[in-house]
Amino acid sequence: MPVQLLPETPSQTAGPYVHIGLALEAAGNPAREQEIWNEMAKPGAPGEHILLLGHVYDGNGHLIRDSFLEFWQANADGEYDTDYDLDKSFNSFGRSATADEGEWVIKTVKPGVVRNAAGVPMAPHVNVSLFARGINIHLQTRLYFNDEDQSNAVDPVLNLIEQPARRQTLVAQRCMVEGNVAYRFDIRVQGADETVFFDF
Repeated sequence: MPVQLLPETPSQTAGPYVHIGLALEAAGNPAREQEIWNEMAKPGAPGEHILLLGHVYDGNGHLIRDSFLEFWQANADGEYDTDYDLDKSFNSFGRSATADEGEWVIKTVKPGVVRNAAGVPMAPHVNVSLFARGINIHLQTRLYFNDEDQSNAVDPVLNLIEQPARRQTLVAQRCMVEGNVAYRFDIRVQGADETVFFDF
Protein backbone atom coordinates (compact mmCIF):
# COMPACT_ATOMS: atom_id res chain seq x y z
CA MET A 1 0.00 0.00 0.00
CA PRO A 2 1.51 3.36 -1.02
CA VAL A 3 2.33 5.89 1.70
CA GLN A 4 -0.01 8.84 1.64
CA LEU A 5 1.71 12.20 2.11
CA LEU A 6 -0.32 14.67 4.10
CA PRO A 7 -0.40 18.29 2.95
CA GLU A 8 1.32 20.95 5.04
CA THR A 9 -0.86 22.46 7.73
CA PRO A 10 -1.71 26.06 6.80
CA SER A 11 0.27 28.62 8.78
CA GLN A 12 -1.62 30.79 11.19
CA THR A 13 -0.85 34.04 12.92
CA ALA A 14 -0.73 34.44 16.69
CA GLY A 15 -4.26 35.81 16.43
CA PRO A 16 -6.18 36.98 19.47
CA TYR A 17 -5.41 33.75 21.35
CA VAL A 18 -1.83 34.37 22.41
CA HIS A 19 -3.01 36.30 25.48
CA ILE A 20 -5.07 33.39 26.72
CA GLY A 21 -2.04 31.11 27.00
CA LEU A 22 0.87 33.50 27.53
CA ALA A 23 -0.49 36.79 28.87
CA LEU A 24 -3.22 35.72 31.25
CA GLU A 25 -3.66 39.02 33.10
CA ALA A 26 -3.78 40.98 29.84
CA ALA A 27 -6.55 38.62 28.72
CA GLY A 28 -8.48 39.18 31.94
CA ASN A 29 -7.69 35.76 33.39
CA PRO A 30 -6.10 34.93 36.76
CA ALA A 31 -2.31 34.79 36.65
CA ARG A 32 -0.42 31.59 37.43
CA GLU A 33 1.64 31.46 40.61
CA GLN A 34 4.85 30.99 38.60
CA GLU A 35 4.71 33.35 35.61
CA ILE A 36 7.40 34.69 33.29
CA TRP A 37 6.22 38.25 32.99
CA ASN A 38 7.37 41.84 32.91
CA GLU A 39 9.52 42.19 36.05
CA MET A 40 12.96 41.29 34.73
CA ALA A 41 14.69 43.16 37.57
CA LYS A 42 13.55 43.14 41.18
CA PRO A 43 14.46 46.02 43.54
CA GLY A 44 17.72 44.34 44.66
CA ALA A 45 19.16 43.88 41.16
CA PRO A 46 22.42 45.80 40.49
CA GLY A 47 22.30 48.60 37.93
CA GLU A 48 20.11 51.55 36.97
CA HIS A 49 16.49 50.51 37.34
CA ILE A 50 14.33 51.63 34.43
CA LEU A 51 10.95 51.10 32.84
CA LEU A 52 10.63 50.25 29.16
CA LEU A 53 7.25 51.01 27.69
CA GLY A 54 5.51 51.69 24.44
CA HIS A 55 2.70 51.01 22.02
CA VAL A 56 2.48 48.87 18.90
CA TYR A 57 0.87 50.42 15.81
CA ASP A 58 -0.35 48.94 12.54
CA GLY A 59 0.19 50.44 9.08
CA ASN A 60 -2.81 52.76 9.52
CA GLY A 61 -1.51 54.16 12.79
CA HIS A 62 -4.05 52.24 14.89
CA LEU A 63 -3.06 50.61 18.16
CA ILE A 64 -2.57 46.85 18.08
CA ARG A 65 -4.21 45.92 21.36
CA ASP A 66 -3.44 42.21 21.40
CA SER A 67 0.27 41.98 20.63
CA PHE A 68 2.64 39.90 22.73
CA LEU A 69 6.29 40.84 23.23
CA GLU A 70 9.35 39.01 24.51
CA PHE A 71 12.54 40.71 25.69
CA TRP A 72 16.10 39.38 26.03
CA GLN A 73 18.90 41.53 27.41
CA ALA A 74 22.19 41.55 29.26
CA ASN A 75 22.48 42.68 32.87
CA ALA A 76 24.15 45.93 33.95
CA ASP A 77 27.58 44.29 33.51
CA GLY A 78 26.85 43.26 29.92
CA GLU A 79 26.32 39.58 30.73
CA TYR A 80 23.37 37.41 29.69
CA ASP A 81 21.87 35.11 32.31
CA THR A 82 20.65 31.91 30.66
CA ASP A 83 19.18 30.28 33.81
CA TYR A 84 15.70 31.65 34.47
CA ASP A 85 14.63 31.65 38.11
CA LEU A 86 11.78 33.76 39.49
CA ASP A 87 13.59 34.01 42.84
CA LYS A 88 16.63 35.78 41.36
CA SER A 89 16.93 39.57 41.42
CA PHE A 90 17.51 39.71 37.65
CA ASN A 91 16.56 37.52 34.70
CA SER A 92 17.62 38.27 31.13
CA PHE A 93 14.22 37.26 29.74
CA GLY A 94 10.80 38.89 30.17
CA ARG A 95 7.41 39.22 28.54
CA SER A 96 4.71 41.84 28.19
CA ALA A 97 1.60 42.45 26.12
CA THR A 98 -0.63 45.22 24.93
CA ALA A 99 -4.24 45.13 26.03
CA ASP A 100 -7.17 47.57 26.25
CA GLU A 101 -4.94 50.62 26.72
CA GLY A 102 -2.50 49.33 24.12
CA GLU A 103 0.68 49.83 26.17
CA TRP A 104 3.32 47.27 27.13
CA VAL A 105 5.65 47.77 30.13
CA ILE A 106 8.86 46.07 31.30
CA LYS A 107 10.64 46.64 34.64
CA THR A 108 14.34 46.05 34.20
CA VAL A 109 17.82 47.54 34.54
CA LYS A 110 19.70 49.34 31.81
CA PRO A 111 21.90 46.74 30.09
CA GLY A 112 25.66 47.07 29.83
CA VAL A 113 27.85 46.86 26.75
CA VAL A 114 27.97 43.40 25.16
CA ARG A 115 30.59 42.16 22.69
CA ASN A 116 29.50 40.34 19.55
CA ALA A 117 31.01 37.05 18.33
CA ALA A 118 33.92 38.95 16.77
CA GLY A 119 34.66 40.74 20.05
CA VAL A 120 33.32 44.11 18.85
CA PRO A 121 31.48 46.09 21.56
CA MET A 122 27.79 46.71 20.90
CA ALA A 123 25.85 49.61 22.38
CA PRO A 124 23.53 48.80 25.29
CA HIS A 125 20.40 47.28 23.78
CA VAL A 126 17.43 45.01 24.38
CA ASN A 127 16.36 42.34 21.88
CA VAL A 128 12.62 42.38 21.19
CA SER A 129 10.36 39.77 19.57
CA LEU A 130 6.83 40.78 18.55
CA PHE A 131 3.89 38.41 18.03
CA ALA A 132 0.54 39.69 16.76
CA ARG A 133 -2.39 38.85 14.55
CA GLY A 134 -1.56 39.18 10.87
CA ILE A 135 2.09 38.21 11.47
CA ASN A 136 2.91 34.62 10.50
CA ILE A 137 6.46 34.64 11.90
CA HIS A 138 7.29 36.86 14.85
CA LEU A 139 9.18 40.06 14.13
CA GLN A 140 12.55 40.73 15.74
CA THR A 141 14.09 44.09 16.45
CA ARG A 142 16.29 45.89 18.95
CA LEU A 143 15.74 48.71 21.40
CA TYR A 144 18.65 51.13 21.86
CA PHE A 145 18.85 54.15 24.21
CA ASN A 146 18.92 57.79 23.10
CA ASP A 147 21.37 58.79 25.85
CA GLU A 148 24.03 56.41 24.49
CA ASP A 149 24.97 58.49 21.44
CA GLN A 150 28.66 57.60 21.43
CA SER A 151 28.04 53.84 21.70
CA ASN A 152 25.15 53.97 19.22
CA ALA A 153 27.33 55.74 16.64
CA VAL A 154 29.75 52.80 16.44
CA ASP A 155 27.33 49.93 17.08
CA PRO A 156 27.93 47.29 14.37
CA VAL A 157 24.24 46.35 14.12
CA LEU A 158 22.88 49.90 13.95
CA ASN A 159 25.46 50.66 11.28
CA LEU A 160 24.07 47.87 9.09
CA ILE A 161 21.08 50.18 8.50
CA GLU A 162 22.13 52.35 5.59
CA GLN A 163 19.71 55.24 6.14
CA PRO A 164 20.53 57.13 9.39
CA ALA A 165 16.90 58.24 9.73
CA ARG A 166 15.77 54.60 9.79
CA ARG A 167 18.17 53.87 12.67
CA GLN A 168 16.10 56.19 14.83
CA THR A 169 13.20 53.72 14.72
CA LEU A 170 15.30 51.54 17.06
CA VAL A 171 16.13 54.26 19.59
CA ALA A 172 14.02 54.58 22.73
CA GLN A 173 13.51 58.05 24.22
CA ARG A 174 14.34 58.70 27.87
CA CYS A 175 11.50 60.17 29.94
CA MET A 176 10.08 60.08 33.46
CA VAL A 177 6.99 58.09 34.42
CA GLU A 178 5.60 58.67 37.91
CA GLY A 179 9.05 59.59 39.19
CA ASN A 180 10.78 56.60 37.54
CA VAL A 181 13.36 56.71 34.76
CA ALA A 182 11.75 55.26 31.66
CA TYR A 183 12.42 54.80 27.95
CA ARG A 184 9.56 54.97 25.47
CA PHE A 185 9.81 52.68 22.45
CA ASP A 186 6.84 52.60 20.08
CA ILE A 187 6.84 49.88 17.43
CA ARG A 188 5.28 50.43 14.00
CA VAL A 189 4.82 47.24 12.00
CA GLN A 190 4.18 49.05 8.69
CA GLY A 191 3.99 52.50 7.19
CA ALA A 192 6.29 55.46 6.63
CA ASP A 193 7.94 55.19 10.06
CA GLU A 194 8.06 51.38 10.12
CA THR A 195 10.39 50.00 12.78
CA VAL A 196 13.47 48.25 11.38
CA PHE A 197 13.09 44.49 11.83
CA PHE A 198 15.89 41.96 11.56
CA ASP A 199 16.24 38.47 10.10
CA PHE A 200 18.44 36.92 12.80
